[in-house]
Amino acid sequence: METPSALLQRITGITGMEQGKRRLVLLFTQLGDFDSTEYAQALVPALPAIHRAGITVQAFAIGDEQGGDRFCEFTGFPREQLQTEGNADLHRACGLYEGLNSGAGAWPDLLLMCTGIGSPGTLAEVFRGYRGDRNAPQRFDNSLFRFAGGDGFQRPFELATVRLNNMVEALGHWKQYVPDDRYMAQRGGTFLLESDNTLLYVHRDKGILGFSETMGRPLSFLDAYL
Repeated sequence: METPSALLQRITGITGMEQGKRRLVLLFTQLGDFDSTEYAQALVPALPAIHRAGITVQAFAIGDEQGGDRFCEFTGFPREQLQTEGNADLHRACGLYEGLNSGAGAWPDLLLMCTGIGSPGTLAEVFRGYRGDRNAPQRFDNSLFRFAGGDGFQRPFELATVRLNNMVEALGHWKQYVPDDRYMAQRGGTFLLESDNTLLYVHRDKGILGFSETMGRPLSFLDAYL
């Protein structure tokens, strides 16, 4: 598979992104988006293993420097591995889904996508957060969730609680996270590059809460390389 030329141009000159090593490049959505926050939270505990495997990580997100600072403080994602983009030009040059464009405006489009319109899989993923998932890891060591379902897997309402916490954070600091709401519908993508710049793996998000093909274990695409 061929890596988008716009992506190769963008990572040129970034320390660790040189040709000759494997690189994981993440195009997050808006910094205040569910997907960006949840993806970063999944990545943070896995970063040591990713680095031990010789894979360097670089993320790009739509937002500004102030939003990037807060995003990394909240999620724990390394600030030096996140660069912000003032628009969605890079995302669109890499062939990523622009989201629903009904002509009604960014907010109506986003709300429609939250209901599954122009955003396949979103409602199913929302419901998974409420009903639990025995094939996904648990998120909290909390007696309340243990009472609701047990231990060792994602219990009912557990992921929904994570998402509620993320939403409270984003809405409470909305202007920091989303200085320009024109790009709220824009979706992200994942690109795993081989040392010669060919693509080992690519995922282009199809909708909200679709940043992975396997949302229960969103980093399973890396298993063969760690």
